[in-house]
Amino acid sequence: MKQSYRSRFAFVLGWVWVAFTALNVFDLIVRYNGKPALVALAVLAVLTALVYVVALRPVTRFTEDALVGRNPLRTTAVPWASVEEVTVSHSINVRHGAGELLRLWTPVSSARERARARRRGAAQPQRGRFRTEPTLTKGEQNAADALAGRTHADWVGEQITERAETARHRGKEPGPARVSWAYDSFAAIVLAVVMVVVAVAAR
Repeated sequence: MKQSYRSRFAFVLGWVWVAFTALNVFDLIVRYNGKPALVALAVLAVLTALVYVVALRPVTRFTEDALVGRNPLRTTAVPWASVEEVTVSHSINVRHGAGELLRLWTPVSSARERARARRRGAAQPQRGRFRTEPTLTKGEQNAADALAGRTHADWVGEQITERAETARHRGKEPGPARVSWAYDSFAAIVLAVVMVVVAVAAR
């Protein structure tokens, strides 16, 4: 069963930008007026390539056999049994193989989110004669306790550790990570560069 984790805010914002760009490209083509239109198209191409590479492409995916980290310029697949250590700071850092490090771009833990998680973990339920909040069920309270003081990145980091331990208990053999370049990102960058060259060369 595959599971994917990405920044929802960045993903939604990225597709909003793509829609905005598509409308503007259509308008610029319909009302083409020479170099000014080409310059505008080049700017849109550069910004869209940046949005794709940074906001739309990054994703962390769990597959049956491996942890897949899709970062802006490359994709790394690490067999679960090869995961050695997982630490979470601003990003999730996965050590594997012979001291290699995979830094996952999603999900990230911002300083604000971590501070909010700490406040949530430190909060104590009010005790008095009169309750000001509804009473939680036992299951809800257990879930709240489990999440107290932790960010989404912390939770995903724990899931990676658990999957790695499960793979080793099942006798899975560690293997080398598979790394491939992000040809889609390079295609977007090349297209943006071509548009800039065309805009500069136009008269």
